[in-house]
Amino acid sequence: MKKKDVREPDEKKIASLVRQLLVELGEDPGRDGLLKTPARVAKSLTFLTCGYRQTPRGVLNGAVFDTGANHMIVLRGIEVYSMCEHHLLPFFGTCAIGYIAKRKVLGVSKLARIVDVYARRLQIQERLTEQVADAVLEASGAEGVGVVFRCRHLCMMMRGVEKQNSEMVTSAMLGSFRLDEKVRQEFLSLVNR
Repeated sequence: MKKKDVREPDEKKIASLVRQLLVELGEDPGRDGLLKTPARVAKSLTFLTCGYRQTPRGVLNGAVFDTGANHMIVLRGIEVYSMCEHHLLPFFGTCAIGYIAKRKVLGVSKLARIVDVYARRLQIQERLTEQVADAVLEASGAEGVGVVFRCRHLCMMMRGVEKQNSEMVTSAMLGSFRLDEKVRQEFLSLVNR
């Protein structure tokens, strides 16, 4: 995705559009329970898409540290919440990130922040996985990076095929994680414990 001029969403305009949507759905946006719904939805959507207004460099905020480390670093169990770009319904799950440092390590919380930069956009899980892997590789200069997402998609659970127990698993392996089967297997064994 090319970087565009990024501006804050116009929450009043979004609220007006949500009000119109409620009318089209057969609701009365003037009834007691819906009076503040358009403004709440506008605020919610602004938060859920804040990744459009962030960059990995911005959330790293300089938390890249020189070190002699050249071993595998893994963070797993990172909670993920995103919105499917096809139906505007949530998908959620966990992410695991591993990388082999080459002189630099990232602040541990920054890995989770990089995930949020891309998850807080309208997404498909496949692209999200690649974007996170590319961003970690670029930020760390690592020898290799592995990323695994395990997510449940409400667009499959609440509508359509209505498969309640479905879970989508995606992975991206870069550098030594792609080229060296032993590295890849070590990462996957740590992630799947």
